[in-house]
Amino acid sequence: MEPKEEFLEIFYDNIDRDGADKLLEWLEKSDFFTAPASTRRHNNFKGGLCQHSINVYKRLVKLCEMEFGKEWHRMVSPESVAIIGLLHDVCKVGMYVEDFRNVKDEDGVWRKKPYFKVEDSLPYGHGEKSVYMISGFMKLTREEALAINWHMGEFDLRVENGSFLISDVFYRYPLCFLSHLADLSATYLDEKIYD
Repeated sequence: MEPKEEFLEIFYDNIDRDGADKLLEWLEKSDFFTAPASTRRHNNFKGGLCQHSINVYKRLVKLCEMEFGKEWHRMVSPESVAIIGLLHDVCKVGMYVEDFRNVKDEDGVWRKKPYFKVEDSLPYGHGEKSVYMISGFMKLTREEALAINWHMGEFDLRVENGSFLISDVFYRYPLCFLSHLADLSATYLDEKIYD
């Protein structure tokens, strides 16, 4: 199954919130399904963002099963898991632009090589930007908003600058911590860097 098809199947099977249809319509018109997940790191290829979102969703389901058991859906809403996993990185929509740089090939000849660069027209942060963008279409629960906001964990600039808020969030909302672990697992175990 193609990543876009798989994303849509997971979305339609799990997310039935007011405004979800408008959000999906917006995603379809955006570069969400063709954008990379990063410029130099994981899934830095066309379509990498969609694939990363699916990977995070699948990892989050596994972590919920591991933490809460086979009946995890009695403890955690499958809709919440889908929203968090599939939509945590919508902040990357419209952020990557393809450009070219000169590189020497094996023969020592300079050639133009395509790469992605960042052009962020809405410099609102990362997780908090995703929450802001999603909230323009549909209402998030508190736990969903916190999980998406803090999915970067210790790599969030607020944490690097000394904020201890993340610790409180992870203690109070286990799904937030599991979401961070799902993002890390997808990034470092499921995904590769492509040159």
